[in-house]
Amino acid sequence: MSARPYAMGVVMLSVVTAARPAAAAAEDHLPAVLSLDAALALARKHQPDLRAAHYNTLAADARVDEQFSNLLPQLNGSASYARQAGSQVTAVPATGSAPGALVTTTKTTNVYRASASASQLLWDFGQTIRKRDAAQASADATLDTEKASALMIDLNLRSAFYTASTARSNVDVARETLANQNKHLEQIQSFVDLGRNPTIDLLQARVDQANAEVLLINAQNDYATARAVLNQTMGVEADINYDVEPTVSAPIPGESSSLDTLVDEALKARPEIASLQAQLRAQQMANKSVYGRYWPTLQAQANGIYSGLDLDRLTWLVSAGLGLQWTLYDGGQTRATLREGDAEVAAFAAQIDSLRLQVRVDVEQARLAVAATKASLVAADRSLINAKARLDLAELRYRTGVGSIIELSDAQLASTTAAFQKLQAQLKLDTARAQLTKALAR
Repeated sequence: MSARPYAMGVVMLSVVTAARPAAAAAEDHLPAVLSLDAALALARKHQPDLRAAHYNTLAADARVDEQFSNLLPQLNGSASYARQAGSQVTAVPATGSAPGALVTTTKTTNVYRASASASQLLWDFGQTIRKRDAAQASADATLDTEKASALMIDLNLRSAFYTASTARSNVDVARETLANQNKHLEQIQSFVDLGRNPTIDLLQARVDQANAEVLLINAQNDYATARAVLNQTMGVEADINYDVEPTVSAPIPGESSSLDTLVDEALKARPEIASLQAQLRAQQMANKSVYGRYWPTLQAQANGIYSGLDLDRLTWLVSAGLGLQWTLYDGGQTRATLREGDAEVAAFAAQIDSLRLQVRVDVEQARLAVAATKASLVAADRSLINAKARLDLAELRYRTGVGSIIELSDAQLASTTAAFQKLQAQLKLDTARAQLTKALAR
């Protein structure tokens, strides 16, 4: 019988929780400010794809028990009642001058029957045992597939959360830009009223202020959309009247290690590889089981029949013995099945080699992306510092009458653009680290 531990906490789901529909997740009220850890916990609890993967694992475990049951004694019982009619011919003897005659009569009787049979497989040259081993290997593969699903859900969740966090920061930048434009508009209005500056400056300020309003509206809409996507990724049906906690990814231990070091870690940890290797073992066990078809199957059998015409006069008939069954010729089916199985083994081996190459590419791409985005984030930070300094200088120059409205407008645009660019650089770094985490199966 299979009793397999589920060591991976991400993969474990209770039957009660897993049986709940995704809509029930709305019962778990989302906090006012949602953290990354809380979002991950919700996804691991409610994501329907993860629940489906978990139940696939339970089904695979059940198939192991199904195969194991064939090794245990098999007991069958039956009972029946019938009303039986039959004809009976009797001779009537001659009396006096009357000759003898044959008389046919119809008689009905009750027939009661109860039977029980038991059988036990004694030996079949490993067919059943290896089928059970193949089912166990398939169950191992399904569990590894569930782990892979959990890693993918974590990646999707982190990506969605970092996107929502960046969208919230974009709203803050847009709100700050609008506040600055409102300040500029008030300042320029006073300058125009005093006759110090031309009216065209006021018109330019109004255009900039309106553009800032549009920028804020779009940023707020993007933030709302990002939270809706985040809800879907968590597997919950809830309102989006919450905020995500501003979050940046922490450095991954070993993210600057050599490629070969990281690839070796990934090859040992990736559940997709373990799943394919388990499927390969399952096919090999299935092939060995097929070889057993060339040989006989030996069973012990016992039968008991309790029957009669009256319930108070039933009799026993008991038999026991051995049964030997041997398929001498099956039209070449066994040979064809073995050829198919050998081809499946070769195909799994090729898939494993292909996946090993893909794992190397996944790790290298994520590692390079982390290194590149870290460098771009440093550059984006310098750009933002200089853009803000330029904006401060442009505001000072405009207040003192040295600078122009175009210079001020350009400086504000450059500052806003630099702020957005830094947020996008941080998002790319967060996403790259999430991808590296998944590539290393951490």
